[in-house]
Amino acid sequence: MSSVASHALEPQIPPPNASDIAETPLPVHAIIRSIQCARCSRPLRTPLRLPCGNSICRSCLPPIHQRTGITYPANEERKQGFLCYWGKEDKCTGEHCLGDCGADVLLNRLVDVFEETLADRGASSETESGQQAGAPTMLWKTSRDALHGATTKCEIIGFDLLKGVYGLVQEGRFDYDASNVHYSVGNRAETATQRSFMKLKDAIRSELDCQVCYSLILDPLTTPCGHTFCRDCVTMVMDHSDLCPVCRRKLNMSATPRREPSNLRISSILKTFFPEQLAMRKEGTNDDAAAADDEQTLPLFVNSLSFPTMPTFLHVFEPRYRIMMRRVMQTRGKKFGMVMYNRGNRAQPGLGRSEFMQYGTVLMVDRYELLPDGRSLIIATGVSRFKVISAELVDGYHVGRVQRVEDVPVTEEERLESLATSATLELPSTPGESPAERPLETMPTQQLFELVLDFIAEQRQKGVAWLHPRVLLAYGDAPTDPAVFPWWLASVYPLWEDEKYSLLSTTSVRARLEIVARWVKKAGSREWLARSRPSFSSAL
Repeated sequence: MSSVASHALEPQIPPPNASDIAETPLPVHAIIRSIQCARCSRPLRTPLRLPCGNSICRSCLPPIHQRTGITYPANEERKQGFLCYWGKEDKCTGEHCLGDCGADVLLNRLVDVFEETLADRGASSETESGQQAGAPTMLWKTSRDALHGATTKCEIIGFDLLKGVYGLVQEGRFDYDASNVHYSVGNRAETATQRSFMKLKDAIRSELDCQVCYSLILDPLTTPCGHTFCRDCVTMVMDHSDLCPVCRRKLNMSATPRREPSNLRISSILKTFFPEQLAMRKEGTNDDAAAADDEQTLPLFVNSLSFPTMPTFLHVFEPRYRIMMRRVMQTRGKKFGMVMYNRGNRAQPGLGRSEFMQYGTVLMVDRYELLPDGRSLIIATGVSRFKVISAELVDGYHVGRVQRVEDVPVTEEERLESLATSATLELPSTPGESPAERPLETMPTQQLFELVLDFIAEQRQKGVAWLHPRVLLAYGDAPTDPAVFPWWLASVYPLWEDEKYSLLSTTSVRARLEIVARWVKKAGSREWLARSRPSFSSAL
């Protein structure tokens, strides 16, 4: 027999007197709502993580439609989308790509824990007797009835309020959007409810440890493969690898970790069950961030251009940079910033006519070889980009206060492409015009990529020096990922650095592909010819 004993407001179940209505010490309905589907009002079944951070049953997904005008990323799943139920709210952009929705391993497990702990699997003599001896009732309003408007419902739920409300949710009788929820309770109900709450709390605690730092998850971020970690832990992992720490699948994040929305359901569970532990975690994390300075200040190596994901080779011999690199090697991250000389003596916001350009690349040292005379040979890899806000001299070298430069999310990338390609439909077509002759701004992103790939193939057939096997041994072959390709081409292509510099301030893959496609179209012009980049850069 279920602990839920009745139905909607009926004559045999009179609503409690106003004097009997009381608030429970625990937010019972809010606790259960954390694993309740917003559409079917039942416990989540095979929950899907949406790009806006919300979750829904797989079977409750809205109707799917075909998306047009999008070629990057080149993924069949990205051609299908739907309008999110939360689209009219501030926390959602409206349309989601089906490829951005995935299983939520942790939330699915937490739903199972709720089921194992709260489901009433047999008759309860306590419940039966309680129904005859003044068992608690629950009163609420719902607005799900479009025909009759807001209605009031009342249920006898037994002395264990958590089990009672969960039973209602299992049967779809407690609406997700219920409001003005009240209970008629007594000491017996409070004791039984508190006992279930502590049992549930103990059961879910072991599930909420981050598998990177092995502490309570802070600011939960769910990866495309469905695993949930602390946001800072994902950021740290992606600095070193693009594989999930649990399943080792590639972390095809749709945006940088700092811009990804938090998992709202798991955040709610953490705040409800572990507010004190969460506050302590935040305090400890803030202390760590203050100690590490969160990469807000970086020692700057003023030399030449470096690019994300690409190697940089340095021969360090100047005394000021010897000191700087020795200090860098003593830090945990072994990171420093690379910026190019301001050869044109250009004025820059916040920096004036500084010695160096404002945008640069964070490098992480992979190999450091100290020579007997104090010089060093360094191989470092580009990690991310930054903009220098201000700088000061420390022992002869610059230390900058920097701001991270991040790409827009993939959804915004797709929107930009859709807007650009839709303009093509309004342009008059020229007879015999090939797709490559269209204005670059109106080409699909994938077509821009194919244009520069064709150029590489032509140059390879010509045997140009900048595609020599020794160059490719250092920088690798042409990447097949459009997001990485511009960085590779900028590293090997013999072009003035002032032209390459414009890549560092871009915030979309499409913008970078347009820039390198413009290089390709002007490849025959003399003014674009420059000396090939040497294998090793030197501190001048």
